[in-house]
Amino acid sequence: MMRYGFTTGSCAAAAAKAAAYMLLTGKKKTTITIETPKGISYTAEIMDIDCKENEVSCGVEKDGGDDPDITTGTVIYAKVSYGKLEKKEQDVPQIFIDGGKGVGRVTKPGLDQPVGNVAINHVPREMIEREVLQVCALADYKGSLMVEISVPKGETLAEKTFNPRLGIVGGISILGTSGIVEPMSNQAILDTIRVELNQRKVSGYDYVAVSPGNYGLDFMKQNYGYDLDRSVKCSNFIGDTIDMAVEAGFRKMLLTGHIGKLIKVSGGIMNTHSKEGDCRMELLAAFAIRCGVNDKKVCQLLECVTTEEAVRILEENGKKQEVMDLAMERICYYLNKRAKGQMQIDCIMYANGFGELAKSKEAAKWFSLLAQEQEPQI
Repeated sequence: MMRYGFTTGSCAAAAAKAAAYMLLTGKKKTTITIETPKGISYTAEIMDIDCKENEVSCGVEKDGGDDPDITTGTVIYAKVSYGKLEKKEQDVPQIFIDGGKGVGRVTKPGLDQPVGNVAINHVPREMIEREVLQVCALADYKGSLMVEISVPKGETLAEKTFNPRLGIVGGISILGTSGIVEPMSNQAILDTIRVELNQRKVSGYDYVAVSPGNYGLDFMKQNYGYDLDRSVKCSNFIGDTIDMAVEAGFRKMLLTGHIGKLIKVSGGIMNTHSKEGDCRMELLAAFAIRCGVNDKKVCQLLECVTTEEAVRILEENGKKQEVMDLAMERICYYLNKRAKGQMQIDCIMYANGFGELAKSKEAAKWFSLLAQEQEPQI
C-alpha cells in the first residue's frame, strides 16, 4: 500500500497550532496533531522553535508521501503573535491570517483568493483558524491572534510551479482541499487547469486556446508569431479540459498539439497518457490503408517507435497530407463529440520535424482572433 502525504495547508495548520499553543501556554511543543478535512489525523514534528515574549514561530517539514512534488522536504513556518483586538459582537477569539516570505500574492482575478490577498486558499485558511481556535479554547483565551505563514525557499520553488502563469507572485501557494496528498493523484493538475480556465473566463473571454504543453506553445510562437502565454496547458487531460471549458461557459476552443498526443484523440482517446492507451501507430496505419498506402509501408508504420518517423514514411510515399487530413477529420469529430454541441472546437496538429501537419477548417480564423489580444512586446 502506498503512503499518502500531507499538503502545505496541513503543514501550515499544524505549525500555527503548535505556535499558538506555545504562545498561550508557555509550554514547549515538539509534536502536534491536527484533523484534516479528509478525516485523517496528522501528527507533525515541530522544528525550528523560536519563543519570544509576544510571539512564537516554528516549522513543519512537508512530507509528500509516495507522491512527492517540489515542495516535499520544504519547511512551512507559522509565526503567531498577539494582535490588536477589534470591536466584535461575539465573545470569541479573533484570528487574522497573512503570508510572509515565500508565500505568493494574487495579482489576477479568477483564483481561490481575491486580487491582493496572500495565496493561502480557503480550505487551509479554515484549517488554520479551526486548529488555532482549539488552542484558544484550551487556554481560555478570547483575544486576538495574528498568524503569519512563511516558506523561506518559496520564491525559488514557485518558479517551478504554475504560479507565475496564474499571476501569483513572490512565492508558492498554500494549498489542499483534503489535507492529504494521495499517491499518484492527478487532482492538482486538474485543479490548475480549472483555475486557468476560470481566470480566462472572468477576464471576459468566451474563447480559449489550449495546448497539452510547452511544445504546443513554442510551435504557435515560432510558426504564427503568437505568444500563447494566455493559453491553458491541459497536459494529457484533453477530455476533462473540454468538460471544464463547457462548464465554464466558453463558446469556442482551439487545441494545438503534437501528433504524438493528438493522433490518439483520432481514436476517441481523451486522456493521452501512455498508461491510458497507446494506439498511435495502429491509428496511423488504419488511416494510411484508407488512403491507399501499400501493405509494405503500412507494416513499416506499425513498426515505428515515434510518430515523427511515421510521418516521414508517409511523406516519402506521397501520402502525408492525405493521411493527416483524414486524421484531423477524426480528431475534430471526437473533440466536438465530447463537447456535445455546447462548444465549437478547432484543432492544429504539428510535428517537430515537419511543422504544421493539418488543421481544422475554421482554425485559420483563430490567428486574427488571437492576434487582437496579443499585447505588444516591450
